Amino acid sequence: MFLARIGGTVVAASKHPTLDDCRFLIAQRLEADGSAASEPIVVVDWLGAPSGATVLVSTDGDIARTRLGNTTPARMVVVGIVDAVQRANARGGGSA
Repeated sequence: MFLARIGGTVVAASKHPTLDDCRFLIAQRLEADGSAASEPIVVVDWLGAPSGATVLVSTDGDIARTRLGNTTPARMVVVGIVDAVQRANARGGGSA
């Protein structure tokens, strides 16, 4: 799992039948300091994450297969919309 920021949506004229009721979002993976980590990716969302939101993305395809069926090609799924992130301080206290 990793944190990502939603940058927009993807519209597909044609898609796998198991994904008919899903939204596709453009997500930018985040480093621990909140900066962009790599190239944007497309994730599946059924939670309704808005553009600009920080989300928790699962890379475990079992979540998608459980909800969408064993034949779904989806793997990256939004599993949470993040309200806040707390980073541990330099002394090792706090929580992530």
